[in-house]
Amino acid sequence: MNQTTDSVRSQQSGLKRTVMNRRTKLIFFVVLIFVVLSGIYLAGNIISDDLIVADFSQKGLKPSWKHPFGTDMLGRDMLVRTIKGLSVSITVGTVASSVSAVIALIVGVVAATGAAWMDNFINWLIDLVMGIPHTVLLILISFACGKGLKGVLIGVAVTHWTGLARIIRSEVLQIRSQQYIEVSRKLGHSSWWITVNHILPHMIPQFIIGLILMFPHVIMHESSLTFLGFGLSPEQPAVGIILSESMKYLSTGMWWLAFFPGLMLVIIVLLFDRLGENLKKIIDPYSSHE
Repeated sequence: MNQTTDSVRSQQSGLKRTVMNRRTKLIFFVVLIFVVLSGIYLAGNIISDDLIVADFSQKGLKPSWKHPFGTDMLGRDMLVRTIKGLSVSITVGTVASSVSAVIALIVGVVAATGAAWMDNFINWLIDLVMGIPHTVLLILISFACGKGLKGVLIGVAVTHWTGLARIIRSEVLQIRSQQYIEVSRKLGHSSWWITVNHILPHMIPQFIIGLILMFPHVIMHESSLTFLGFGLSPEQPAVGIILSESMKYLSTGMWWLAFFPGLMLVIIVLLFDRLGENLKKIIDPYSSHE
């Protein structure tokens, strides 16, 4: 009997160690990815613009130890331009994702806690936004707002909230059906008090995860808009501008002008995606036990 009990306890302790090790590993990856992304962002802001001035004596150089990503037709180092471009993309992604996530939180909570006509109107608005081709809508909004950084931020911010808003709405509806919400209402608490004290705290995990998972989409759409000429101005070292300029020289064999910036953009997008997925496993109560 004692041997059986000891065996069960050892299995349980081994399982706990495995779970703890898995959670520790997830936290480690989250910190590592955050450090890498922060390092790229800080490097792009710290690097002086003097390092990307035109130097025609160095134009069109292939990748080497001195210029790992090669140089463009103006003699500018592509590694420095790529890092500064990624920093710009991370900045745009941070601002636009934050605004879009806040819109999603407000709209989702209002739809679930407001009147029936408000819920119907918001659902209709979500269907309308999602029914328009995303790239077309982004181009129209960015062009109407004057393009540039302002147009990109507004266009991306007002078009990426729909999916998260639907998730938050469904979560709020589920929470409102709980018994403690009914008890709080019978105790005389107002709908506003219940929303602030009972509903919004439960939305924090969904808000954070949705915000981070929005980053890859925002960065890709910002680069797409800029590549098509409806985004950031050519003076800014954005990845979309770098890729757009490289199209002129690919036929001449200068493959490095598009390959390395595009590869770095894909890596940044994947890092943000992995960051969001790992955070979801850590803080989301519905998936943290998996």
